[in-house]
Amino acid sequence: MKILIVLTSHDQLGDTGRKTGFWLEELAAPYYVFKEAGYVITLASPKGGLPPLDPKSNEPDFQTDETRRFEADAEANEALANTVKLVEVSADDFDAVFYPGGHGPLWDLAESKDSSNLIEGFIAANKLAALVCHAPGVLRHVKTPQGRPLVEGKKVAGFTNTEEAAVGLTKVVPFLVEDELKAKGGIYSKGPDWGSYIVQDGLLITGQNPGSSTAAAQRLVEQLKASA
Repeated sequence: MKILIVLTSHDQLGDTGRKTGFWLEELAAPYYVFKEAGYVITLASPKGGLPPLDPKSNEPDFQTDETRRFEADAEANEALANTVKLVEVSADDFDAVFYPGGHGPLWDLAESKDSSNLIEGFIAANKLAALVCHAPGVLRHVKTPQGRPLVEGKKVAGFTNTEEAAVGLTKVVPFLVEDELKAKGGIYSKGPDWGSYIVQDGLLITGQNPGSSTAAAQRLVEQLKASA
């Protein structure tokens, strides 16, 4: 099986002067779920090369066994330093796609036609797409073949308004993931703040926050094995 992981290239947290990017746990945890399943992993980002890491995600309070393992893993770091450009990847070449979050995707991937086309391509080919934390916001412009929002009428999860408020960025982000999924007709649900919570509706798997990334990746693997 071949898995595509799509990361952000955006590193500015609005006009705060602070840095953002992808959230390390949301890459590291799924990376090892897929590795241990024997899958071939390709990392991509809009600009290619080394994507920006949200520096907060590597602070001691947010480190996990998987993030420490990733940081010490030469092969993983080589892959991260050399992500392929998003425009150069095709759903035809992979069995599923996974989007880690972090705040970065709200600025670039959410507005990227390349990203929207890619997700539409996976769904059209009857392939799974999983997105966690802020990454479900990337679905805001993704459409069905009929031109309707992909999330319309679908069960979805994503970073909650209360979680965004807790990190003090409600007024900084370009949109709130929870509000946007609801606005596009998604049947939004959530678990307790910071707890693992995922939902699946057909080919779409979405997770609420960093702690949901392992479960989302495990669900993806389960579904791939079931359909093999």
